[in-house]
Parts: sequence; structure tokens; C-alpha cells
Amino acid sequence: MKKSNKKALAIISIILVVFLIAGAIIFFVGILPNIKAEKEHQEKVKLYFSQKLALYEQENALYSDYEVDVAFLGDSLTDLYDLEKYYPQYLTANRGIGGDTTFGLEQRLKVSVFDLKPKVAVMLIGANNMDSMFDNYENILISLKQNLPNTKVVLLSLTAMGGKLWGSKNQLACYNNVKIELLAQKYGFYFVDLYTPLFDVNIGEVYDGYTVDGGHFTHQGYQVVTAHVTPILQSILGK
Repeated sequence: MKKSNKKALAIISIILVVFLIAGAIIFFVGILPNIKAEKEHQEKVKLYFSQKLALYEQENALYSDYEVDVAFLGDSLTDLYDLEKYYPQYLTANRGIGGDTTFGLEQRLKVSVFDLKPKVAVMLIGANNMDSMFDNYENILISLKQNLPNTKVVLLSLTAMGGKLWGSKNQLACYNNVKIELLAQKYGFYFVDLYTPLFDVNIGEVYDGYTVDGGHFTHQGYQVVTAHVTPILQSILGK
């Protein structure tokens, strides 16, 4: 073999080794920690989910059918909603789980609401999977109708949002809210528009001060939500 060929092969070998080393460094320093972190996060999510369902089962055993006035179903917006503070006049049950989607809610309907049998079920779900929420949103409504024929159902619209993380989703939220309202009419459910009172037309997103991060509510934001949900509950429950 000519010296020039040997030299070329040596250079190529060195380059390959460098690429292999660089790839290993990127994997172990950059990718692997992220994989581990994501796995740990998913494990925490599953644990939290199972803990919440266990809590619901314990709560369900405390109540007779239709003893609870209102059960709130949803994701973090519901999970973080201090119902006793905002609805002291009602016996409420918080059935929100942070990070949940329409798919997660559908899977847990039995424990979350069917076994509880509240007088009213208020549902706010879809913010975490807006693009796919209607793949099973109507399935949830059908299940509520079939399994809780004596429970009044209130569907809340998706909320106005803001900031880099959430602000870009406002247009899709508006579109989805039209579909939610149409489904409410189809199944004879109540519908509450939360988007409009939360949306500041001057800045094109949720009012400043209503959220902590553009999506999750402050006390002021929850006050707005409560002010629009309460009249519906009063009309249904008579108090």
C-alpha cells in the first residue's frame, strides 16, 4: 500500500474516532440526562395520578349518591382551584389532575365522577391537548349522559392565555370553544364562556394579572371564573 493511502486511512480513522468520541459525549452529557429526567418526570406523573385516584375513592366512600352539590373535572386549572374558598355555599369535590388531557379524563371517569354521582358536574378540559381533544371529547359527553342521567353537566370553554408558552394557542382555543358550545347544545348541557371575560382585546391575550404564567390563574383569575360559573350553579341548584 502506498504511503499516501496509509496516511489517508490514518486520517480517516482519526476522524471516525473523533466523531465517535464526540457522539458519546453528546449522548452521555446531553441526551442521556434528558432521557433520565423525562423518565423520572413520567414516573412522578403516574404516581401523582394514582395518588389522586386513590384519594377520590376514599372521598367517594364518604358520600351518598347526589349528596355532593358540584364535582369539578379537569386538569391543573381545576386541580389548583380552591373550591371551598370560592364556593363555600356548596358541597364540592375537586376532581382535577394537573397535566391531564381529555384522554386521561376519559380513563378515570368512573372513579372521578360516576361513582360519586354529584348533582352537577362542571368540566374544563383540553388545554393540554388542544390539537387532539376532539378525538374523544364527545365520548366523554356521551359517557356522562349515559352514566349520570340525573346529573346536570356544565361545560366550560377553554380559557384565554398569554405569554410565550401559551399565547400562541388563543386562536385554536377560540375555534375549539365554538365546537364545545355546539356539543353542549347537542347533548343538552350548559355552556359557560370563560374565554371572553378573560381576554384583553387591547393586548390580544389574557388580562395582565389573571395568570401567573399566561395559563394558570392567580386569585384574580379564579375570581373571574367563579363569577361566571356561580350564576349557572345557582340556576341549577337554587342556592
